Formats: sequence, structure tokens, C-alpha cells
Amino acid sequence: MTTPNLPDADQPELRGTVNLADLEALGRSRLDRNALEYYASGANDEVTLHANRAAFRALRLRPRMLVDVSNVDTSTTVLGLPLACPVGIAPSAFHGLAHRAAELGTARAAASAGSIMTLSTFSNTPIEDVADAAPGRMWFQLYPCIDRELSADLVRRAEAAGARALVVTVDAPFVGRREPNERHRFALPPHLRVPNVASRDHLARLESESGSQLVNYFQGLIDKAFTWDDLAWLRSVTSLPVVLKGLLTAEDAVLAAEHGCHVWVSNHGGRQLDTAISSIAALPEVVDAVGGRVEVYLDGGVTRGTDVLKAVALGARCIFLGRAALWGLAAGGEAGVRRTLDLLQDELRLALALSGKQNLGQVGRDLVRL
Repeated sequence: MTTPNLPDADQPELRGTVNLADLEALGRSRLDRNALEYYASGANDEVTLHANRAAFRALRLRPRMLVDVSNVDTSTTVLGLPLACPVGIAPSAFHGLAHRAAELGTARAAASAGSIMTLSTFSNTPIEDVADAAPGRMWFQLYPCIDRELSADLVRRAEAAGARALVVTVDAPFVGRREPNERHRFALPPHLRVPNVASRDHLARLESESGSQLVNYFQGLIDKAFTWDDLAWLRSVTSLPVVLKGLLTAEDAVLAAEHGCHVWVSNHGGRQLDTAISSIAALPEVVDAVGGRVEVYLDGGVTRGTDVLKAVALGARCIFLGRAALWGLAAGGEAGVRRTLDLLQDELRLALALSGKQNLGQVGRDLVRL
């Protein structure tokens, strides 16, 4: 399916969306099978993919009454950066599959909403261009590469462009088996590039009679021997704060804090180890383990403002959107992503008020019945 050429402001369907489910339905309708399967698929039987959402639904809120909630403040900070609300954009590859604006549309929406975007190593847009689109509001995500100089160059480029943090994805030494991508041989369309790590010709040479083009490329790129000891090398090439994305246990959270790294609780949107614990279920033990020494973030399964509230109550500093941002991008480009962020902030503000909370500082674990 060809990406619609209507300007975002001239899409009445976008203006009619009232929640993230509406945006998802609209976004899905505008994608071809190749893109839709890439974004939507989880690993194996997709048990963890569905558990991420189900775990949020199972949590119950314990609201307080007779509180002055005439003025409710949703703002917070991440690593000292003010955010309008505790919602950012997680790193996702290939935004160009969703919309012609690609990562530039996502970045502009995040910046205009007072949010933050985490740019994937596998973006369709160069690091520097995305940083220009969201000045001061970009983090950069790194997959540790076998070629250490390639990793170092990516990190230096991101830091020079103004990235505020380095997010190291640690749960993907191999790509999880996403069966629709294997069955239909996922590949990037000819007009899209991966300018940070691969040329178009390089990707074309990796196409085969079976399997996903991404998997074929990824297997030869990522350092499968990267360990806690290698974080010292990484710190030697950057002064940026380091966030480890993909932690799900207290044991790893303790090690992260001991290495001076912030913690991003994530199971990669259910795309890596199937039947792994849901992100929100893992959050309390991670928060307890770090004991406030570092910041804790979360992604996976967030589609409502009440989900954001529950994650904050259980100790997350900020939650990050993966698929939800992509559905918004597919639905309406920059305006679709902005609509996604605005809807969540509005829902969070209402949830805070109805819970008897004036701001996020008043939100604690007592608000949630586990």
C-alpha cells in the first residue's frame, strides 16, 4: 500500500480518533503486509506480547477521595530533562515503513509535545537529521557491534549531534524468532536506507530464499560476547549517561546500578524470549533492587493513561512507547504521533485527578493493588 499523500492536517480520520486503539486501527489500515507484520509480530506464540497488555489490565487502582484536584500536574524529569508527562518514544527500527516522514516525523512530534525520542541504530534517517528535528530531546539506542569501531563511531556521532543519553539494548544477542517475518521473508522496500549501519547494496546482498532480511543482517553485526565487563570500554568512548534496556530481574538491576547505569525494564515488546515475564510484572523487583540509586524506565503494553499511572506508581520514572508510536506515525505522520502523546497525557491527567492525586510526586505503590 502506498503511503497516503494527504497532508497530516487534512486527514479527518486522524481528528476522529479518541484513543490509542483508534489510532492503531487507522495505522494498521495504512500499512502493507510486509510493514504490518514487522511492527505487529512477537516471538514464537506471542505469549509475552499478549502478557504485556494483560498484566496492566490485571492491576487495580485504589483511588482517594475529597482531594482538591482542580489543578493536576503531569510533568516530570528524566535525567534532568523536563517532560510534559512521563511518556517518551522507545527505539524502533524502520519508521520509514510507516510514513514518508519516518523518524523525522516521530522526532518532531516528540519535541513539540515536550517528550523525548530514542532513536534506533536501525533508523531510516541519519542520526544528525533526527537530532536536528528534536534538539535536546533525543536519546540514541545502540546494539553493541562486533566491529567496535563501528559502535564507537555511532556513539560519537550521536553525542556530537546532541543526544542526551546512550541506550544500550542488552536483550538481543540474537533476534527472536518472529514467524510471520520468516514466513514471508521480511525485507526493506527499495526506497528505504539504513544509513547508520548499512548500505542499500549491502542489505540487498543479504536477501535469501528463506528468512528475514533483518535477521540475516543482524546475525553478522551484533557482538554476542558483550558482557558487563565491556561496559567499561563503552564508557571510555562517551561521557553520556548509559541506560541498559532489556532488564527484567532484580539480579541484573543490581549489576546495572553497580556499573552506574540506569535501568530500562523491557522484554522488547514480546519480540525476543517468548514466555518471559511481562514488563510491568518485573518492575517492582527491579525498583526495589536499585533502591533509588538510578532511574528506572519501562516499555511494553502501555495503551492507556491508567497504564502510565500504574507504572509510575510501581516506580517507573518514565514509560516509553514502541508500537503505539508507530501506529500513530502510520495513521498520520507527525500529527499522528503527536495525537498519540496528547491522548495519553490527557488520559493520565484524568486518571490522576480521579485517583485523588495532584501530581506525580504524590503517586506511590499504595495506589495499586498488586
